Amino acid sequence: MKTIFSSLFSFYRNIKSKIAFYPSLFALSGLVFAFLMMYLEERGISGYLVENIPVLVVNNGDTALTILSACITGLISMMVFSFSMVMVLLNQASTNYSPRLLPGLISDHKHQIILGIYLSSILYCIFILFSIQPTGDQYQIPGFSVLVGILSTVICIYAFIYFIHTISQSIQITFILDKIYISAKRRMNVLLEREKDAPTVFPDSSGWYSYNNEFSGYFRDIDRENIIEFCKEKGTMIEILPVRGMFALEGIPMFRSKKELNRDEVSQFFTYFHFAREELVSNNYVLAFKQIAEVIAKAMSPGINDPGTALNAIDYLTELLRLRMLKSDHSYICEDQKIFACERAVHFEELLYTLLASIRTYCKHDIVVVQKLGAMFQYLQKQKFKEATYPATLKTEAERLLRDAQEVLDNKSDLDIISEMATRLKIALE
Repeated sequence: MKTIFSSLFSFYRNIKSKIAFYPSLFALSGLVFAFLMMYLEERGISGYLVENIPVLVVNNGDTALTILSACITGLISMMVFSFSMVMVLLNQASTNYSPRLLPGLISDHKHQIILGIYLSSILYCIFILFSIQPTGDQYQIPGFSVLVGILSTVICIYAFIYFIHTISQSIQITFILDKIYISAKRRMNVLLEREKDAPTVFPDSSGWYSYNNEFSGYFRDIDRENIIEFCKEKGTMIEILPVRGMFALEGIPMFRSKKELNRDEVSQFFTYFHFAREELVSNNYVLAFKQIAEVIAKAMSPGINDPGTALNAIDYLTELLRLRMLKSDHSYICEDQKIFACERAVHFEELLYTLLASIRTYCKHDIVVVQKLGAMFQYLQKQKFKEATYPATLKTEAERLLRDAQEVLDNKSDLDIISEMATRLKIALE
């Protein structure tokens, strides 16, 4: 039962980020509501309203046909325009910032819900249109259903106004960066909360039984509760080998078990892994660092040349690095002060080098951006840190940045600024 639930949950998480998920749900609800209204019309709801509140009922067949036809035409036009604007947003984000931002933008629920409202209203109006008998008397016309169709069109108009407001915000880089930051911060706070008072001793697993991956895709998430129950039931400990967010190829070692497992137990354990074909910040905070670093590199590339965007992105990167310094380089799955499994994480040294390698390449020639990065290192050196090696890592990366900038810049004033930064960061440049 747990295996089935885990598989269904994994399927739900995969399709939830698709752009058609919420529109499909709303379309289905509009279809069901249309049949419900048809049923109520057969029960005489319009006849009752004609006798008691006639102002709420459209009692002319030709008028009802004209109104619903106009509503359907207008709603289709609004939906096409809205969908086109979403495509413009995705194209601009991919061209000007980074293609890696697209999964997060596509999974924006607000735009999906608005498209779903359009679609459900269109389907509702179409099916109500089919039920109209313009040659019949007033009791055969679904007058109340037509009124509901008019109201749904009015709701769509207000949704369209809200859509214009949100799309104008979503296309701004500050909004995109803020969304990435909030998602990553939320995820990191969850991880930091789990690390509180957690044990940090895990045995050497080099001699344990290793099991290869049976799937391929981005390693998105794991089912922590089921893994704990599995380890309790089988009396074993588990080490998960790939880093979350990496593309796990079929056939590579996926996990090690202290106790040997049979084929059925291995298959059961693999159901606790969640794979996907795209990455989301809400599942892997490291992706937020990559996205912001790519925004900085793209902004400073010769084709874009936008230092302002790079400076804004560095501010968000600084805050995320401060939070990352509060986290350990190891992640444990434990319960009641007992460790059941260990999950590999991206080490701070590896993370910082990966980020700064691309940033150095595109930013070392701009003294303003280099100053901003120097201020970032200076700020991080004064913050709290979880591991004793973090300050040395910061100093090493700062030294690489300033040395690259020193080799590229030839203006004496710029070189003096580099020397001042090196002094503040206590770096000896040749």
